[in-house]
Amino acid sequence: MSKLEVAVSIGDINGVGLQIALQSHAKLSMFCKPFYMCDYPLLQEASTLLNLKNPILEKDCLPLNLPFKIKPGKIDSISGAYSFASFKKALEVSDRVLTLPIHKKAWQLAGANYAGHTEYLRELYGEGIMMLGCPSMFVALFSDHVPLKEVSSLISKESFKDFLLRFYKDYLKGRDIKEVCVLGFNPHAGDGGVLGDEDFLIQDAIKELNLDLGKDLFIGPYPPDAAFIPSNRARFSHFISIYHDAGLIPLKALYFEESINVTLGLPIKRASVDHGVAFDIAYKGAKVNTKSYINAAKFLV
Repeated sequence: MSKLEVAVSIGDINGVGLQIALQSHAKLSMFCKPFYMCDYPLLQEASTLLNLKNPILEKDCLPLNLPFKIKPGKIDSISGAYSFASFKKALEVSDRVLTLPIHKKAWQLAGANYAGHTEYLRELYGEGIMMLGCPSMFVALFSDHVPLKEVSSLISKESFKDFLLRFYKDYLKGRDIKEVCVLGFNPHAGDGGVLGDEDFLIQDAIKELNLDLGKDLFIGPYPPDAAFIPSNRARFSHFISIYHDAGLIPLKALYFEESINVTLGLPIKRASVDHGVAFDIAYKGAKVNTKSYINAAKFLV
């Protein structure tokens, strides 16, 4: 049986993305057929700078025909334009897209005014759900790249129930997942309204949807500061966080090297590494962990 093709968006060329791609090509090729949204001379230049053999052939690249200049560890409009073009090209040619890390400020300098991959995907395809994790623990985000001061205004019974229903339809349905832990918003999930009333809205949404589904699938709201204690991690494999950091701080503390970032609810499959460009170690001879990248590729196939 032929291997499934996966389009690789090359990420910020001044970061660790090219090193990860070069180091991982042989392993990826064992279970899929990766092809790269970049010009072949870029890979040659990166391999020289990194003192690595380039295992990727020119026929494995879909050229962008754009200017590039590798500036290790630098935020740069040229690298921003290149990584954005690479991502756009991947979406144009494949329904399985693997993304290496971009730098949001570099995108901005290049005129790509999106807070990240997910925001551009939403513009193209409509609302998607950001989920990060690994088989040991996945965390889905009700709000992701939103300033914390704005999150409260997004919470209503209707908006949260709609989110839970989309998460169920886009991911949970048909999977052997008995319960999902829903984090509260306020400290101690509001302490019965003493510390805020948003958690009442979350609770009402959970009750209504569980009733509609005919089962107690969503459990909560659970106090965020206690949601990830060992007994809860033994009980739950999937968590829903109302905002970015409440869910991702424990996830990255526990599983940073192996977790991935996926966008649910799209007509395509997209997965990414769960780390940034690592400018501090890029092109400095440092060992780069590729487990997140390999796991993301496996999620696509």
